[in-house]
Amino acid sequence: MSILSDILETNAAFCKNPPVDYTQEDQKKSKLPQKQLAIITCMDTRLVNFLEPALGIGRGEAKVIKTAGNGITGVFDGTIRSLMVCIYELGVKEIVVIGHHECGMAKTTSESLTQAMLERGIAKEAIHMVSKELREWADEFHHPEQNVTDTVEQIRLNPLIPKDVPVHGLIFHPRTGKLDLIEDGYKALLRNWQ
Repeated sequence: MSILSDILETNAAFCKNPPVDYTQEDQKKSKLPQKQLAIITCMDTRLVNFLEPALGIGRGEAKVIKTAGNGITGVFDGTIRSLMVCIYELGVKEIVVIGHHECGMAKTTSESLTQAMLERGIAKEAIHMVSKELREWADEFHHPEQNVTDTVEQIRLNPLIPKDVPVHGLIFHPRTGKLDLIEDGYKALLRNWQ
């Protein structure tokens, strides 16, 4: 059985007998995040069904944007575009960047990705088209905590993000659920207003 077949079969069974909580709760939920919060985090599989409960975030309460290494690659990359929709269309008033210990991006390099792409048949010309961006993205991530600080700063300095939106930085442990504050967005806002 393929992964897709398994997903479709599981979904059919789920829809025949959905948990009451989901169907009744859905009548009350909106696409607008109740906590007016956007979370940018990593796509690490260990965070699924772990990060949100560890933060006390339930269904319908926050927008969660997942990307490799919870990083931003440019002033108008996909994460920034998502934040723009969150802020200007969905009422988000606060942003939290959450990195995690043991992040695989810390060991990823442009060289390892290039080699893997070549082995999978990606043309050298295609890789060459993005080689500069690939190096800037993959080779700059070495420490998850520093990456959180860098991402928070990129958001704070982005001309498309309003300056009155606090941007916080946190680090999460994918084995224990412990969360530590790295960057306090409220303190940064106070510094900017003084």
